[in-house]
Amino acid sequence: MATFSDCSTIISLDNINPRILKCDYSIRGEIVTLAQSLEKELQAKPGSQPFDEVLYCHIGNPQYLGQQPITFFRQVLALCDYPAILDKRETQVLFSADAIERASKIIDQIPGKTTGIYSDAQGIKGLRDTIAAGIEARDGFPADPNDVFLIDGATAGVQIMMQFLIRSEKDGILCPIPQYPIYSASIALHGGSLVPYYLDEAKGWGLEVSELKKQLDYAKSKGIAVRALVAINPGNPTGQVLAKDKQCEIVEFCKQEGLVLLADEVYQDNVYVPEKKFHSFKKISRSIGYGEKDIPLVSFQSVSKGYYGECGKRGGYMEVTGFGADVREQLYRVFCANCCANIPGQILASLVMSPPKVGDESYESYCAERDGILSSLARRAKALEYAFNSLEGITCNKAEGAMYLFPSIQLPQKAVKAAEAANAAPDVFYCRRLVSATGIVVSSGSGFGQVPGTWHFRCTILPQEDKIPAIISRLKEFHTSFMDEFRD
Repeated sequence: MATFSDCSTIISLDNINPRILKCDYSIRGEIVTLAQSLEKELQAKPGSQPFDEVLYCHIGNPQYLGQQPITFFRQVLALCDYPAILDKRETQVLFSADAIERASKIIDQIPGKTTGIYSDAQGIKGLRDTIAAGIEARDGFPADPNDVFLIDGATAGVQIMMQFLIRSEKDGILCPIPQYPIYSASIALHGGSLVPYYLDEAKGWGLEVSELKKQLDYAKSKGIAVRALVAINPGNPTGQVLAKDKQCEIVEFCKQEGLVLLADEVYQDNVYVPEKKFHSFKKISRSIGYGEKDIPLVSFQSVSKGYYGECGKRGGYMEVTGFGADVREQLYRVFCANCCANIPGQILASLVMSPPKVGDESYESYCAERDGILSSLARRAKALEYAFNSLEGITCNKAEGAMYLFPSIQLPQKAVKAAEAANAAPDVFYCRRLVSATGIVVSSGSGFGQVPGTWHFRCTILPQEDKIPAIISRLKEFHTSFMDEFRD
């Protein structure tokens, strides 16, 4: 009988699933680890760093950076989690009448009338009814609650669809570059091939169908069967909002090439420029004449973004259309294997798609909270965009939507060589130096993909508005010093 001297011979990097080693999610990687180390040092010994706090501008985590939750949403969630207080006299004082009414209705829809249950794998039927009605009101086209699958955030939905579509390394998924790394990570984890299509930075991160066609044909020439196309709108990390004509071209391309359209629409409420509007890909496909059976489309929405920013609640939905009944049955089986999405997240997804309406007690306060958050985000985006464009060697496209800026940085050759000596990509080197000098944490462009030979970083617009001037001041001071240090 074989014996093992220690645990390292039982489980090691040599014998775990090799796909794990290819699964990279650098947003939470080495720069964040460095930042956390600096933060601990600062807490243990105040004044030990050249800054007084670490500012995490690397990830779309609104409430961590001070954004307040929407009162109506939290009131309903609280009442649903503890329905025993619904009939208490004090509740009438502490909670709005419409929050009490909504919570009572939701509790009646939950089997067992408690949030501590497993629901149907697809999600609670009454909540799916509410979400479908919200989709229909948004798009102006019918929505079927049977097409709605409730998920633990959009990330869970993306993972499920990659698992569902990818059979081997010969299956490819067209993804934008730059892209949100959950796509590249999920494709790697499930053993598929990422087929990149490059967004045009010179045209405001524009998407050209000619680029899609070129990359599709190249993948086919390598024996890769491209199954789906990912479109992120508004863009992450790039912040662009697709024009309707471009969306129409994407839908037509998917129809002609027989691709599933995976529409990441989690930033649909984050649009900051008056000349652009969000339109769902389902609305676009229906408006140009494609019906339920004409094009397979999966759209993702999440409670983590928008003006609600409820990342920790892990709620969201997928709307799945254009799949045959036999295929839908198999998708349902995958959901059954995951039991169900968490119940508070399901409730919150229904609230996001059906907020207070005119005449409701909470309507005015809800609108004030929503509009205050979105208008502040727009101002922050503009201030940071202007600041980046004022710095030597940095250019930054307009932040039309989402929560990020993705500026391009031209680094001096001496800095590139210093990065090579430090065994780091030049943008990673820059981001390391930035956090060490200022406490500002941003994500290097390398983690999102970029045109070879270009360098970028992603910065959120989420720090509270009163902190933006200090962030800009620190950035300018650091960047000037960095460029002077490495000037050729």
